[in-house]
Amino acid sequence: MKKEVVIIGAGLVGSLLSIYLVKRGYKVTIYERRGDMRKQQVEAGRSINLALSDRGIKALTEVGIIDNVMQIAIPMHGRQIHNLDGSQAYQPYGKEGQFINSVSRRDLNSMLMNLAENEGVNFHFNYALLEVDWKEKVVGFKNGSEQPTSNFQLLFGADGAYSATRLAHMLQHQKFEYSQHYIDCGYKELSIPAGERRSFLLEKNALHIWPRKEYMLIALPNTDGSFTGTLFFPFEGETSFQKLTTPESVNTFFASTFPDIVKLIPDLTQQFLANPTASLVTVKCFPWIREDSFSLIGDAAHAIVPFFGQGMNAGFEDCSVLNSLMERHNEDWSTILNQFQELRKPDADAIADLAVTNFTEMRERTADPKFLLQKKIEAKLHQRHPDKWIPAYSQVTFSPGIRYSEAFRNSQRQERIMQQIMQQEGIEDCWDSDEVEQAILEKLERRSL
Repeated sequence: MKKEVVIIGAGLVGSLLSIYLVKRGYKVTIYERRGDMRKQQVEAGRSINLALSDRGIKALTEVGIIDNVMQIAIPMHGRQIHNLDGSQAYQPYGKEGQFINSVSRRDLNSMLMNLAENEGVNFHFNYALLEVDWKEKVVGFKNGSEQPTSNFQLLFGADGAYSATRLAHMLQHQKFEYSQHYIDCGYKELSIPAGERRSFLLEKNALHIWPRKEYMLIALPNTDGSFTGTLFFPFEGETSFQKLTTPESVNTFFASTFPDIVKLIPDLTQQFLANPTASLVTVKCFPWIREDSFSLIGDAAHAIVPFFGQGMNAGFEDCSVLNSLMERHNEDWSTILNQFQELRKPDADAIADLAVTNFTEMRERTADPKFLLQKKIEAKLHQRHPDKWIPAYSQVTFSPGIRYSEAFRNSQRQERIMQQIMQQEGIEDCWDSDEVEQAILEKLERRSL
């Protein structure tokens, strides 16, 4: 007998999970504390565009909806680096034919909800979770002046980084481990409008980065010709959100630091002062599950910062892994949930650490000639020895067969090797030589590195 499933959270992961479950014959109900985004006005400045890559694509393919999603996605084949002096450099993401996809969070979430409803999932909006009775398996909500309840046999907390379900789980658990870490930068959205006839004012098929060491601006394309820009910037200090509070200070800062952006956004100052500033948090916790009847999933279990473009992809991969366990263990939810946690916890921790590391790379190193040379060497090595050397970015982004935890270990080892190679005298002149290639291969053979 299949359990009746309740999912808390109608976001990306909750909606996709519901499609997986309903296709397997489960009756699924989703409760969401906010209103139905499909019927609400777009709120400016609240969304970082998403980068859909192979792990997420694999999950969407498994439930047969990838073709729908790709209609609202724009391929990005590499990074377009915008230097302070006005020069630009292009860095392909992987081998030819490999790319990530820019997609609007709102458009994708709305599409997933529509597809879920078409499959028979029931949605209830404006239902804020108040409490969970774990013994009686009852969830209590606040809906306006009412406090309705819902029984569950299987409950999933898919309600994001600030999960109310996780809090209810944590407060009634004797040994719950929890940590959260805020990086020193927040973010603010800036919209770059389309040109005439919805033309793109920047290269359409690239993720644009303006690296400035302590901070950076990125921009991802939208289907209407606009770009969603995001400034990742310190909260406090000499150059920070704290200091940019007047039109004059904003104008002066952007004119000296991002002069090409000033030309692209006519209402830059108004946007900057009006749009909210948000924080970025990493959440790690354990355990995610309760016996055979509950699990956290997605950001509720493992929120990460967005600098590897893997938050959504990791959550979608959660759904895919859970699906493979259902395939293997049928209705044995005790085994399914235990193995789900056992498999995903180390991977979630690994991608969280990789994402923070990639922030440093994006804002500080992408404009560094030595770093660009290192990436050249790695790309050549990958091309000549694809079975021995896969760049860290490709392992995470284009290799769903490699677990995040494995990619993390591999990337640490490869970085240690490359740091030794880059210290060689005259590496700029001999980087393309057989000797350098052989030295790297020999180091790879030594397991102690």
